[in-house]
Amino acid sequence: MSNKVLEKALNEQLNAELYSAYLYLSMSAYFSDIGLNGFANWMRVQAKEEQFHAMKFYDYIIERGGRVVLTAIEAPQVEWDGPLNVVEEVLVHEKKVTSLTNGIMDLAIAEKDHAANIFMQWFITEQVEEESNVNDVLSKLKLTGGEGNGMFILDKELSTRVFNAPAAE
Repeated sequence: MSNKVLEKALNEQLNAELYSAYLYLSMSAYFSDIGLNGFANWMRVQAKEEQFHAMKFYDYIIERGGRVVLTAIEAPQVEWDGPLNVVEEVLVHEKKVTSLTNGIMDLAIAEKDHAANIFMQWFITEQVEEESNVNDVLSKLKLTGGEGNGMFILDKELSTRVFNAPAAE
């Protein structure tokens, strides 16, 4: 990859995606621990999606002739103040990832790297979907008040989510 500035940003995003997977796996473990297996499943699927995203960056860097540089992944939080707190933090985290993604897109445009621009468009679209999905769960969770039959129904709904890797482009 001839553009070392962009290569560095892509490697940093690769690390951020791996951290996201690690964070969501920690959240999944938290939900399992408190007996919300549907929420745990939803977060585990989130973790798999983030791993998929990381590998897209990994493969792209290599495809462009760059060098993948893996760095340490920060330990994620392991305790929260309840399901609402977790899902609110997921939304905050996804907004941060959106900001990072937009930053790489801005860099690709500034560097006139059209291939990177096209590559990043997939992630821009994906982040719109990610934030929408989290907002949906957050809205439903708020409606339940975090207890009772509504919570049981939401947990059951979240247990049906599966990871489907997007078709090759």
